[in-house]
Amino acid sequence: MKVLTAEQMQEIDHKTIDDIGIPGVVLMENAGRCAAAEIIQRFSLTGSPRALILAGKGNNGGDGYVIARHLLNKGWNVQTLVLAERAAIKGDAAVHLLILENCGGRVTFTPSVKGLERSLAELGEFSVLVDALFGTGLAKPVEGLYLKAVEWLNKQSVPVVAVDIPSGIDASTGQVPGAAVNATLTVSFAFPKVGQVSYPGNGLIGELVTVDIGIPEKIAAQASANCLLVDAAEAKRWLPVRSRDGHKGTFGHLLVVAGSTGKCGAAVMAAESGLRGGAGLVTLACPHSIQPTIASRLTEVMAVPMADFEGEISLQAFDRLLALAEGKQALAVGPGLGLGDETGALIRRLVNDSDLPMVIDADGLTALCGHLHILDHQADRAIILTPHPGEMARLTGLSTLEIQADRFGVARDFAVRHRVVLVLKGARTLTASPDGKVYINSTGHAGLASGGMGDVLTGLIGSLLAQGLSALNAAALGVYLHGLAADQLLATFGDAGLLATDVMFEIPAARQALSRES
Repeated sequence: MKVLTAEQMQEIDHKTIDDIGIPGVVLMENAGRCAAAEIIQRFSLTGSPRALILAGKGNNGGDGYVIARHLLNKGWNVQTLVLAERAAIKGDAAVHLLILENCGGRVTFTPSVKGLERSLAELGEFSVLVDALFGTGLAKPVEGLYLKAVEWLNKQSVPVVAVDIPSGIDASTGQVPGAAVNATLTVSFAFPKVGQVSYPGNGLIGELVTVDIGIPEKIAAQASANCLLVDAAEAKRWLPVRSRDGHKGTFGHLLVVAGSTGKCGAAVMAAESGLRGGAGLVTLACPHSIQPTIASRLTEVMAVPMADFEGEISLQAFDRLLALAEGKQALAVGPGLGLGDETGALIRRLVNDSDLPMVIDADGLTALCGHLHILDHQADRAIILTPHPGEMARLTGLSTLEIQADRFGVARDFAVRHRVVLVLKGARTLTASPDGKVYINSTGHAGLASGGMGDVLTGLIGSLLAQGLSALNAAALGVYLHGLAADQLLATFGDAGLLATDVMFEIPAARQALSRES
């Protein structure tokens, strides 16, 4: 599903108005009418429901005037507070304000903080509050009079409906530079926006509904597809086909290079997740000293001992690893490998010399820090990196705060510059491709914030690579299934105390549930 930035949505609006000839006042009417319908559907009560519309002086306020009129026509008790002088309302918004007034709508203008406070104190209680203060064009902190309105909305105990986006959220990034409305329902116009599906903004959206405001298909089709929300329909298209007459060799052989003394669990989870993800065969290459321990915990995975040094795979194992990689379809490298110098050198040689599709995580990423030029010579290879924000900071030299402040930009720039697929983990994990596309994941919850989850994801993505998916599809689908498995366990486990192995065991059920999606 396409998601747009504020600038891209503005371009769509302009093309609809200028190229097609649909007046802006008509689009505003459509937007407000559709938003009113969503409010009526959810919040109509017996008796006389009451709505308060808090409107700004721009087009978002204009949408609010249309909402007020349609609620009024359905018998609602509606009051509109405009946080501006009457003379400050211009353009299409002024047209709809006049229509509302001509229909008998009650409108109060409160251009000062004291006036707003007085009006709010006199109005009494409402069943629904509507935030029509700012639209998607806001990219700075809410201040003054509008800040007071936002703070007041957030103190109320009744539902708050945001028109297009809660005021205070940057629609292009999801960042909240100051205060923002915490909505119960957000009615987005024409397309979802990046800021609505990205944290921290996503945490303030409530239920998100996207409504059709009459953008012609000819124009909608021109909307940029550089940012996509991965939902069930999108993810299902990427599921590998399982032929009825297939066998274990048909569904790919994954080689996992993982584990060291004290980190056997990471290797075990990555390897077993490869099988849970659907690979026909998985071989685990691990240090000789821990191979017996690992072999005792894995019954279906082939655990092959490698020459080691102080509990980690040593550089002497390189030739054997290359030989072991023959006949395999993909590599998963990094979980629990350790941070020794020889191990780092081994990883870098493996990235440089192997020609297999590869997913690199954890200690494998650390080995690449300061050596990213290796990636630049692998443009024809399918390589996936799966860092969390701390690892991304080490890879780029940025701080974790800088990473989190511009997740889209950092992920996209890295993927394009180094010609890799980059999975930036976190709430609403991003998958960025070398052509500049960014996929936003829609599954998962806070229960995934525990040790070992990344090892499971690495094995799952490696499994999908081995089954023949492209690097981008394997990464985006792996992230989706990983989150979906956690979502399916939410009712039983909640969002605390969930183990990585719980998610690992749930992967086949998640895949089956996705395959049955209509």
